[in-house]
Amino acid sequence: MFGLSYLFYPWGFIFQGLAIVHFIRRRPDTYWLWIILMGGGLGALVYIVVEVLPDLGLLRDSFKVFPRRKRIKELEAAILDNPSAGNYEELGDLYLEDAKYAAARECFDKSISSRTDSPDPFYRRGICEMYLGDFTAALPDFERVIAKDPKYDFLRAAGLLAHTYANTGQPDKANALFQEVLKTSTLSETYYNYANFLLTQGRKDEAKNFTRAILAKKPTMPGYLRRRERPWFRRAKALLKQAG
Repeated sequence: MFGLSYLFYPWGFIFQGLAIVHFIRRRPDTYWLWIILMGGGLGALVYIVVEVLPDLGLLRDSFKVFPRRKRIKELEAAILDNPSAGNYEELGDLYLEDAKYAAARECFDKSISSRTDSPDPFYRRGICEMYLGDFTAALPDFERVIAKDPKYDFLRAAGLLAHTYANTGQPDKANALFQEVLKTSTLSETYYNYANFLLTQGRKDEAKNFTRAILAKKPTMPGYLRRRERPWFRRAKALLKQAG
């Protein structure tokens, strides 16, 4: 393969550049970096076919950015004349998708009233508060959601409540709820948060087991799911090193 790289000149350098940029952003298996560097243009092309092209399916979410930003501008203007709860909630959802957690939280604050009985805005506000590091504020929001629907968002809400207990000095509640959720949930996020909690409690062996459970999913996952789960795989590897 390496001896045929000259056939790609000068495109080989372009392929290598594209492949390296993709590798840095997506962090697939390390051996691909050697194939890109040592294999020249042909190695980079193989990487592009195997790793980059399947990732194009994930770009659909990226293309949604433009209509989302357009809708954000429309709602920001509409709220000046019609500051309704519905407009604020929709704008909060869009800000949350854009990872603008402080702005989203403010919108959910304004969308929630004493008559709001849906768990949705409380759940999303709780997520914003969690990402902002304000677990004390997130706690009553997540508790309200779980009181309404213990299995909300396929048990992710319960897992986040356990994570919140862990970050508000309530280890017994955190441990009990994590164990209950993990009887049926297989979310990598919940596994990771529990492993991190176990590590902070000095339970290193148990933390390693749950971290390895995240990584054990990788070989049997379909390619598109494996690509979506890469951030959790990276976090799990880092936590496993931390656990020693």
